[in-house]
Amino acid sequence: MVKLYDDERLDYLLADESMKIIQSPTAFAFSLDAVLLAHFASIPLKRGTILDLCTGNAVIPLLMSKRSNAKITGVEIQERIFQMAERSIEFNNLGEQLSVIHGDLKEMLPVLGHSSFDVVTCNPPYFRSPKATEHNENEYLTIARHEVYCTLEDVVKACKLHVRPGGKVAMVHRPGRLVDIITLFRQNKIEPKRIQFVYPKHGKEANMLLVEGIRDGKSDIKILPPLYIYRGDGSYTEEARSIIYG
Repeated sequence: MVKLYDDERLDYLLADESMKIIQSPTAFAFSLDAVLLAHFASIPLKRGTILDLCTGNAVIPLLMSKRSNAKITGVEIQERIFQMAERSIEFNNLGEQLSVIHGDLKEMLPVLGHSSFDVVTCNPPYFRSPKATEHNENEYLTIARHEVYCTLEDVVKACKLHVRPGGKVAMVHRPGRLVDIITLFRQNKIEPKRIQFVYPKHGKEANMLLVEGIRDGKSDIKILPPLYIYRGDGSYTEEARSIIYG
């Protein structure tokens, strides 16, 4: 039986209730962006290696394990959240396929090696490092949401460092950082290949961006059809429902 600490809870991760994940309202609970990235990323189905940076409670590795037999490694800098990830993996008996490392993504070269992964995914902090007055009272949330320990540039450099030539890098972010992402991808020899904008519903501005690139890839990009999450009545669209519930 898994041990839960403080305000932690054990939630079902999937609609079929075949997998559970440890969450905490004060430390870390995954959101829709992680689910969308896990579905969007092009991953090997049977063999290969996947790296998930800023893994949190390992939600993306857990979700990807349902459609891939590849070995998946997560990296998480916050110790308490890293421990949640470790226990979630253990609870689901996925220790042979999934692993998580407690550390800084900027310092993983001695641990992970150079150009070692077929795919690198990341759901990074979205907001630039906050001013002192903008810090969340909850330090866990400040670190998860703001560029406190790593900038977007740090993240893209780490992706390039660890993905093999011809390997793929997939990221979820805010549309407002699109130009920054494409610029940093190209500076680090990651060629953007697929982009999808995510909209809360028709008539609203996009509030999420999914992007995938190939290290040392040739210039060519596909803009995928828009993904709408909610209908006008507030219910999920069919596409969103199929992604969220399988």
